[in-house]
Amino acid sequence: MSSPNLANPYEARRTRAHGRAVQLSAEDVAGQLLRVLGKQLLSFIIGRDPKSVQRWARGEAHPREREERILRNAFQVYALLDQVESDHTIRAWFMGMNPQLDDESPAEALAAEQFRDVTAAARAFISGG
Repeated sequence: MSSPNLANPYEARRTRAHGRAVQLSAEDVAGQLLRVLGKQLLSFIIGRDPKSVQRWARGEAHPREREERILRNAFQVYALLDQVESDHTIRAWFMGMNPQLDDESPAEALAAEQFRDVTAAARAFISGG
């Protein structure tokens, strides 16, 4: 596999987003997503009740493997968008119908574990598509 072309602004953003997603603890990832997306939207994406998600953010519990995978992938998309958009815009993007996802919201697609599709939609959004 070749190394990413960091001269390409998107590749550099993607690499930074990935680094943030893997370096942070599950507690920190949950906390940041909770702050931006809110407990209802984040719990919908993860498929758990809001109290569980809040316990993860406080470090009182830890997500199961599947839940952590969804959490980290959602965070990676957030971290990609965070480099160019405000938190308000990012939350709206996660909630809204998305033409790149056949008018499904990114939140619904993440809940269905369509991580690559959501990342491609985020890339298109950043590119103005």
